Amino acid sequence: MKNLIYIPIIHSSADMGSMASELTRKSIDEFGEEFWKTHVATVNLYWEVISTYCNTIDFGNKIVKIYQDGMVADGAIALKIMEDSVQAGSKNYEVISKLVNRGAIIQKTEDLELVKKELDMLKSIPSSGSLIRKIIKIIKFKISRHKLLVQRDKFIAESINKTLKKNEIGIIFIGAYHRVLDKLPKDIAVKEMKEVNKIREYQKLLPFHAKKKERFKELTLYLKKQVVDER
Repeated sequence: MKNLIYIPIIHSSADMGSMASELTRKSIDEFGEEFWKTHVATVNLYWEVISTYCNTIDFGNKIVKIYQDGMVADGAIALKIMEDSVQAGSKNYEVISKLVNRGAIIQKTEDLELVKKELDMLKSIPSSGSLIRKIIKIIKFKISRHKLLVQRDKFIAESINKTLKKNEIGIIFIGAYHRVLDKLPKDIAVKEMKEVNKIREYQKLLPFHAKKKERFKELTLYLKKQVVDER
């Protein structure tokens, strides 16, 4: 069997590159500064859980391959992306850097054109101007993004299947809105570090946290809970 550890992630502002400041400002406008700070703290604690878990992964004598959301290169370019992202404060790439220092290899995971299309669409949403124009842009983005996510997920699944060999360990760090699991072949044994459906639900409930207080609290505690590996 091929073995894959599936780690659903929540992106932090440091992962957004040049769009980080704008996205943070929009988020504060939507949710309020106090709640947004609480959410950021929860995400940081979630990354601590991920980091602690990854430190416990036993490589043994096996080759370990890393698949990363948005990673469009491998080799020296992938390492440069990792180093720059760590410098920018990315918790995601800090974890990957530790794994690489232990001997893990970063694999090309995604298609450059597909990733670039989504970023270009996101940048096209106006930060000012008429509300109607902004709403239309957001609706178009959501429709087009869904189609692109399907294409990206298919490419990611194919990348894993082609490069992950028997008796190797694959580790994928992927946003919860992706649905890669459905597209992986049956000969890949998947271990979810956290249930992706719960991570996805947490993100979907963000705009409704005040109305769904109890469920949102449950999911917040789930994100913060350490993972006990039963291997």
